[in-house]
Amino acid sequence: MTTERWALGGDLSVARIGYGTMKLTGWPRGDRPSRETALGILRRAVELGVNHIDTAHYYSRDGVAANELIREALHPYPDDLVIVTKVGALVEGSDIALPAGEKTGLTPDNLRRAVEANLRSLGLDRLDVVNLRMGDLDRAEAPFAAPLETLLALREEGLIRHLGISNVTSAEFAEAREIAPIACVQNLYNLSQRDDDPLVDACAEAGVAYVPFFPVGGFQPITAKHLDAVAARHRVTAPQVALAWLLARSPNILLIPGTGSLDHLEENIAAGALRPSAEDIAELE
Repeated sequence: MTTERWALGGDLSVARIGYGTMKLTGWPRGDRPSRETALGILRRAVELGVNHIDTAHYYSRDGVAANELIREALHPYPDDLVIVTKVGALVEGSDIALPAGEKTGLTPDNLRRAVEANLRSLGLDRLDVVNLRMGDLDRAEAPFAAPLETLLALREEGLIRHLGISNVTSAEFAEAREIAPIACVQNLYNLSQRDDDPLVDACAEAGVAYVPFFPVGGFQPITAKHLDAVAARHRVTAPQVALAWLLARSPNILLIPGTGSLDHLEENIAAGALRPSAEDIAELE
């Protein structure tokens, strides 16, 4: 586990390798571990030093919900545990299959309901960080300022500590910072998908965490040139190299790799000890 940390929102000290819970539920598709394994993964992650867990109330399928697993496994929570959740166009996990016009999660009432649902299911009085997730509706039709203003009002009520944004453009990042303090950006980014390079740098300059989802490719594993060669040279796996590259890319990058396997959890966390050389980085890029 890397000993490097980041002050999320300026006051929440988190290890740079965290854990994402989506794969514990099989949402939106795919296999999931047994309940016992899922609970064991969450507990083992904390034992290994993870104190940044990413979730969403709509990470739920067939009665298996990420927030409920987190609460069962870890409540009462360690004092330093930071749980980051998200709200957006999806009200429930099944909404992902709806046409765009029927996704209603960005209304003020439904955003409040989503925040309150996260509070209830996690057993919290205040959420550490709530990300406003965009991108589930057509860009031309999706509001941005109004939902963020709604979340800012909920923050002022004391229901939220910090705000983040997810699946956003550089222009939306700039707009968001005019509306509210932004603790983090959560976007698609990895060794083979680097369109967000300028945004990573803009976040670093602003002191904002950048949290890449699908850091090792998600449903499409990374096939970057020379990745296997660098992994063989260090006697580690290709995903470990991909994670180590992200940590080396910028100090504001925080990782939340998800897995339904205890072995893969330990491999992901061990990637924090890998230090790619300048030659490795040049070869990968």
